[in-house]
Amino acid sequence: MNGLGNDFLVWDARDDALRLTDDVIAALGNRQTGVGFDQMITVERSPLGVDAFMRIHNCDGSQVDACGNATRCIGRLLMEEAGADAVTIETNAGLLRAYSSKLPRTITVDMGEPRLLWNQIPLAEEFHDTRAIELQIGPIDDPILHTPSVVNMGNPHAIFWVDDVEAYDLATVGPLLEHHPIFPEGANISLADVFGRNEIRVKVWERGAGLTRACGTAACAVAVAAARDKRAGRTSVIHLPGGPLTIEWRESDDHVLMTGATEIEYEGEIDLETLDWARTAAGDPANDSSPEAAQ
Repeated sequence: MNGLGNDFLVWDARDDALRLTDDVIAALGNRQTGVGFDQMITVERSPLGVDAFMRIHNCDGSQVDACGNATRCIGRLLMEEAGADAVTIETNAGLLRAYSSKLPRTITVDMGEPRLLWNQIPLAEEFHDTRAIELQIGPIDDPILHTPSVVNMGNPHAIFWVDDVEAYDLATVGPLLEHHPIFPEGANISLADVFGRNEIRVKVWERGAGLTRACGTAACAVAVAAARDKRAGRTSVIHLPGGPLTIEWRESDDHVLMTGATEIEYEGEIDLETLDWARTAAGDPANDSSPEAAQ
């Protein structure tokens, strides 16, 4: 599936448990030799008894707590399956509510409240005002990027405000900033340009995934940061390389609502016994991904 080009390999593991090693996930995520994806999503039975639990792995095999675009995609699948207008999805970041929209294949997700305190991001040192923290990359007297806003939307985000998102080599500076010591858990790095009334252009380097065509939590983080800094109102359209997302930071309860399109690319089956190639591609011939090991 994909949400604005942010693409996912989705497993239905509600009846049969699925556990793949990080190396096998990375091999599957390789766009040259594997299936290729930004994140791998495993839909499981919810321990809390809601509609489903959603487990999220990046294409490098690392596990993360939140993915807004994936939540919209899984919300669509669950609603279509149940014939419902809303579902609740359990994630490691908490419970998320997904709603159907009047537009075909368009889903709204309540992403909950943003976390704005320095130790909620988290940051390695205290900042009283997270609208703009002291961080720069490049020469001290002429930094390439500096003074980002930081927001946690289930995962940490740093937003650098620029005049042109294409004027920077995010593929080069993204990894440096993702692993900067100020972010003990790493961070998603966004470049954001407010180019119209409540219209923001964004380019994202995702933690553990790299450059992606869209990132839902980044869109939410940018919208919240823009509203906090009076760059935009509490509802804005975030223009990502894959398309637009409408983000509302609801004033009544501070919840962030994200609305956008979803697509199903194709459906199929993978026999786990055929994953020998994945072990070889991952450079781990001893890795056991047999059906028995996956139970």
